[in-house]
Amino acid sequence: MCAKRKAAGPSQVLVSQMSQMDPKAMWEERYAGPDYVYGTDPNSFLLTVVEQLAPCKVLCIAEGEGRNAVYLASLGHQVTSVELTESGVAKTLALAKERGQVVDARQGDLATCDFGQNQWDLVVSIFAHTPRAVRIAVHERVVRALKPGGKFVLEAYTPDQIARDTGGPKDFDLTMDLERLREELAPLVFDHAVELVRPVVEGPLHSGEGAVVQIIARKP
Repeated sequence: MCAKRKAAGPSQVLVSQMSQMDPKAMWEERYAGPDYVYGTDPNSFLLTVVEQLAPCKVLCIAEGEGRNAVYLASLGHQVTSVELTESGVAKTLALAKERGQVVDARQGDLATCDFGQNQWDLVVSIFAHTPRAVRIAVHERVVRALKPGGKFVLEAYTPDQIARDTGGPKDFDLTMDLERLREELAPLVFDHAVELVRPVVEGPLHSGEGAVVQIIARKP
């Protein structure tokens, strides 16, 4: 599992614009300011999925600034989050403290993180866009990490989002669709699988109609 990190100090050093081609540097800079750029409320699709779920052991991947992990903790779940950036981890811990919750927030690269085996009742992936080769490896590890009967909840942008100006990646390789997800997540059973256009309003960087794919998949 990825290493646990302490929250960063109150001062943040902005990354030079020359290093923005490096994904970690880009996201560090994006999360360095005081505002939560995707808001502090949970993703609305996740909200509808987990409201009736009994407390369980949850892993949130590519968790960003912590909005989903903190919400899940407020429902009584035992939550671990993995996020590429130290600034995102710091904001996750700050949000959890503000709301009186506990999240085991860890910094780590999805390309190398080991999620364990038969360990999680629920894995959550909300707009966790990575290059295809990384995504395939991540999804293989998600399947391995879920307990039998465990669920994987995912929402991501589809290729149809690229032409929109409401957020999300502009590279096809970073998007997802049902056909590719079914291949990558075999042998999970898909209990919910849909591509649709819906309002995605999550802070200043997700604002408007979004073309998304949503899945709820279960490990037999």
